[in-house]
Amino acid sequence: MTDPVVIEGLFQVAAAAAIAAVVIGISSIRDLGLERELGGSFVRGFVQVLAMGALIGVLFTIPLSFSGLLLAAMVVYAAWESRKRGDGVPRAFRISVVSLAVGSAVVIVTMVAAGAIERTVRNLVPVGGMIIANAMKTNSLTLDRFQGEIESNRDEIEAVLALGVPPERAISAFVTESVRASLIPVVDAMRTLGLVYIPGMMAGMILGGANPIYAAEYQFVIMGMIFAAGGLTSMTASLLLGRAAFTDAAQLRRFESTDQTLLASLRAVLGRR
Repeated sequence: MTDPVVIEGLFQVAAAAAIAAVVIGISSIRDLGLERELGGSFVRGFVQVLAMGALIGVLFTIPLSFSGLLLAAMVVYAAWESRKRGDGVPRAFRISVVSLAVGSAVVIVTMVAAGAIERTVRNLVPVGGMIIANAMKTNSLTLDRFQGEIESNRDEIEAVLALGVPPERAISAFVTESVRASLIPVVDAMRTLGLVYIPGMMAGMILGGANPIYAAEYQFVIMGMIFAAGGLTSMTASLLLGRAAFTDAAQLRRFESTDQTLLASLRAVLGRR
């Protein structure tokens, strides 16, 4: 903590916090009710990334085999956070775990085999974590959009089901829309790559003395991995969500939040007494 670079970084963090405080202040003035979520996420993000920075030296000393366990733990935690965006969606956590595991694992294993990710903890953990984090964003958007589409069109879906249309066909348009919407950020990032969006990794490699062309090529590889992981995650999630949305009798389930479910259970227990 006494390193001059660390102290300089704290001043930079203070500047970023001041800008974030302006956003929170505007939210309060406009009565948007987002102050707690915005402020909490900002502070939480800083604490978490600082803790990771403090642990980075320890991580580099662990055997390579343990990096797989660490990435698996990241997937589980990412799924736990992501499922909140689909609170009320049946089996949201389980679906998130499977979707993130499929999307991230396929990309990471493939790119390690291709040599794009070196078989070292120093490379595998940071790059793997970046892929998982971006897949989590896509999964969150998929859950959120799927829940919104189903709830907004519940009457229409139930009417179609009453006509004998199979469940998969009854919601196919809404599943497609949830996948499309979830991939908009990564698609836009790919479209503007190098023109509007100048990735930090590419800039860091160039500043570190790497060949600018190779830096650009590797940055595109990273974006390709993020794109592929997001696409696989979203498509896997949509497939599982389409099945979880219906009962065995092909009836559309009610999407009840965790709080509502716990409240209903509590009322049932109190009612028995």
